[in-house]
Amino acid sequence: MRVLVREPIAEAGIELLGSRFDVDVDQESPLEEIIGDYDGIVIRSATKMTAGLIGRAERLRVIGRAGVGIDNVDVEAATRRGIVVANAPGSTVVSAAEQTIGLLVALARNIPQAHAALKQGRWERSRWGGVELADKTLGVLGFGRIGRQVARRALGLGMRVVGYDPFVAPERFRELGAEHAAEPGEVFAAAEFLTLHLPLTDETRGFIGPAALARMRDGVRIVNAARGELVDEAALAQAVRDGKVAGAALDVFSAEPYTGELLELENVVVTPHLAASTEEAQDRAGVIVAEQVVAALDGGLVTNALNIPIVGAED
Repeated sequence: MRVLVREPIAEAGIELLGSRFDVDVDQESPLEEIIGDYDGIVIRSATKMTAGLIGRAERLRVIGRAGVGIDNVDVEAATRRGIVVANAPGSTVVSAAEQTIGLLVALARNIPQAHAALKQGRWERSRWGGVELADKTLGVLGFGRIGRQVARRALGLGMRVVGYDPFVAPERFRELGAEHAAEPGEVFAAAEFLTLHLPLTDETRGFIGPAALARMRDGVRIVNAARGELVDEAALAQAVRDGKVAGAALDVFSAEPYTGELLELENVVVTPHLAASTEEAQDRAGVIVAEQVVAALDGGLVTNALNIPIVGAED
């Protein structure tokens, strides 16, 4: 059997796959022309496994996503073809949570702006004074693995945490010492800082748009290290210009590489989609997804399968 590694993963993951299958590491060839030659494919976030592409994959039995989000895979189309879709849900949790906290601190204290000014020879102490995080309210939209880790760290910084997630029981919030909001409006009304950790779905696309922004406190600061499409970027830029939003820190964008108007605003902190870009996260993701691909092609237990029941091989 043959496996295509379409995007970079840890060498240990490639070695594991290579011990069982013929492996090609190919990031250049037109995917629609070669996908029919493979039984398995490993991707990250850049490769779009559309229904049309999956339709060409006559031999494909498994799609392995080295990371958490699977919005770049048409899971329905894969399921119709009997193709297992598996990811590495725990691999990037710590890295994404730490990136979020880093953006939160950078936003509160204007660290990137002060750094850039001093590098350019300008000593601007009075211009770049910030605010403390202690005793401020952090709104957390999405209380899954990453949202919970962010909440833990924010509580450690002395923040009050108010979270919303329609799929998480109120008890889970209280276990951490966070407050549970029954609907997003409660978070918008309370949050001085707001961080997004929602999955990208038809319901959450553009979740932070004009209506949501209007319901937020004046001077709110917004962090997004989840999915760029959660935010209406034009609406956010306007809210920053109007002073409704005091600042934003963004690691993800609706189209990447991003070249839009948010880059022109000095109270917007930006990074180029670095949330999962740590050595540890990439090593974990590569090895975990390789294990999932091996299991799928060998008839083993695909523990991270998203579109089949997780049952033992004997069943």
